[in-house]
Amino acid sequence: MIDFLFTPFGFIVVLIAFAASAIKIAQEYERGVIFRLGRLVKTRGPGLFLVIPLIEKMVKVDLRIITLDVPAQDVITRDNIPVKIDAVLYFKVSDPAKAITEVEHFITATSQIAQTSLRGVAGEAAFDEILAEREKINAKLHKIIDEATDPWGVKVTMVEIKHVETPEAMQRAIAKQAEAERMRRAKVILAEGEYQAAQKLKEAGDILGADPITLRYLETLAEAAKEPNTTILFPVEMLGLIKKLGNKE
Repeated sequence: MIDFLFTPFGFIVVLIAFAASAIKIAQEYERGVIFRLGRLVKTRGPGLFLVIPLIEKMVKVDLRIITLDVPAQDVITRDNIPVKIDAVLYFKVSDPAKAITEVEHFITATSQIAQTSLRGVAGEAAFDEILAEREKINAKLHKIIDEATDPWGVKVTMVEIKHVETPEAMQRAIAKQAEAERMRRAKVILAEGEYQAAQKLKEAGDILGADPITLRYLETLAEAAKEPNTTILFPVEMLGLIKKLGNKE
């Protein structure tokens, strides 16, 4: 084998292999970080370029946006409610040289920062805030994670909370609270309707010279009369008012 290398043909084969190892290609979305004898030299790409075999080493870095699922975290909210919360993180490499030299595995490091930040931010918020103010929580997470990963040459583009899981007992309590809120709104609307109706009856009473309570009684009788087979008994004192109203009409 050694004798073959010293033949003209063997020399040509070695030369071709040597030249082939020097040719590198990086895609449009990739960059090659070049190290020369262990020292960072430059970043090259995209396209075709050469490296010095045995002296220079290239590490490729993908510049496309990476989607990272943040695993569900067990969190105790500010108002002492246990929840499980997960999120999704979108980030990309903004500085390939830093992503290789400043941190060992930038994807793993970013994932760990995202998990600890999610626990911290969710633990500082109340349960209602997590449910109703997700945009605010997302913005806070984005800022914290982006500032932590910036020295690594990593840029966070978006953070979104995906799911908040609550204990079954808390789900029942939330359902009861929602039902109570719906009942409250219904009673408020009914009271407002009664108030407006009372105002109209008072105005009608002033015009007709009748007691608003009596007018309400007549309105109730009119509604009852719509039912089939209904017999209505009028008090004697109502007859005079009915005749009076009839004369006004």
